[in-house]
Amino acid sequence: MGLLRRAPRLPEQHRGRLRLAGDGVLAVAELADRRWAVASRRALHVVDGDEVRRWAWAQIDRGALDAETGTLTVHLVNGTHQVLRLLNSRSSRPFATTFRERVQSSVVCSRTVTVPGGGAVHVTVRRDEDGSLFTQVIGPGTIDLSDPKVAEVVDEAEAQVRESVGLT
Repeated sequence: MGLLRRAPRLPEQHRGRLRLAGDGVLAVAELADRRWAVASRRALHVVDGDEVRRWAWAQIDRGALDAETGTLTVHLVNGTHQVLRLLNSRSSRPFATTFRERVQSSVVCSRTVTVPGGGAVHVTVRRDEDGSLFTQVIGPGTIDLSDPKVAEVVDEAEAQVRESVGLT
């Protein structure tokens, strides 16, 4: 029989800084650099002393967990990323699982298209934290959306994903 492990708990002095206002904490992970990562229903929060950084799930493109180092790299839709080194990768598994589920739950419909000149663009309908649906177009910075041929392919893909969820 294995030992029961208690999930990490966010210290009370940090909890008040989150300003959850009707939101709820789903999972918590202590980070190796003494910060805390908090997954709530609506967003990812990183608590660093008095500072709290917050990203709605729809602002996160994806995450990559390196299980060997316990490092979760959070890729944001704006092209930047955040590196979260989990203090204890074993007790932080529930956090990583919750992170993945929340990002995926914000994606309603997605399509990847190859644009003229090469390169892939992801056209996605996502659910914002207030429940509203909107489209995102995510691709490498090398794609020129001002090119009429590229814009035509992206516009068509966007129209298709919007129509598939009833957004017209």
